[in-house]
Amino acid sequence: MSGVGDTMDMAVRERADFADFLATLTPEQWEVPSLCAQWTVRELVAHTVSYDELSWPDTLRRFARGRFRPGRVNALGVAEYLRSPDQLLALLRAHPRPRGLSAGFGGMIALVDTTIHHQDIRRPLGLPREIPPERLRAALRLALRAPPVGAFLRSRGLTMVATDVDWRHGRGPEVRGPGEAVLMAMAGRGHALPELTGPGLPVLTARV
Repeated sequence: MSGVGDTMDMAVRERADFADFLATLTPEQWEVPSLCAQWTVRELVAHTVSYDELSWPDTLRRFARGRFRPGRVNALGVAEYLRSPDQLLALLRAHPRPRGLSAGFGGMIALVDTTIHHQDIRRPLGLPREIPPERLRAALRLALRAPPVGAFLRSRGLTMVATDVDWRHGRGPEVRGPGEAVLMAMAGRGHALPELTGPGLPVLTARV
């Protein structure tokens, strides 16, 4: 099992890979809708960097402005950080190590958030990748401990099985498939459901 230091190290590597990938995108690709909350790629990247420069008092103030509702709070951050692709990429590279809220729980928030959002962009662009196995296993495990992701509730009463890495979780009817697709489905992305199989799939599909 990965420790706190390992989790932070993986978060740093994932953010670096994310930045390298974003640097290859065309201006048109930055405006393509992502899989996340009807945000474009540029808006989603703005969300990803929108907490790195905030102190804890600043973070609390933003939450208060958003009435402590995650959707409203995130929308405030996107509006504040919606800049040009070059500026967003510079911000991401300026903070290779997560800070503030993103660094929470030893880097867990940054690792889970960045891994999922990386795929939120790659999937609609048709640009798949192979997530490093140790990062994928960690993201699958930690997503279940992150209430905003909703993975625990969607997978409750099911056995989730990754067929390409050594990971399984839960009890009940199985849902099987590539680990990345399992992660994305548990995170509520219906785009991944056709890649999964098993007797528990109808239950998961209804929850997504």
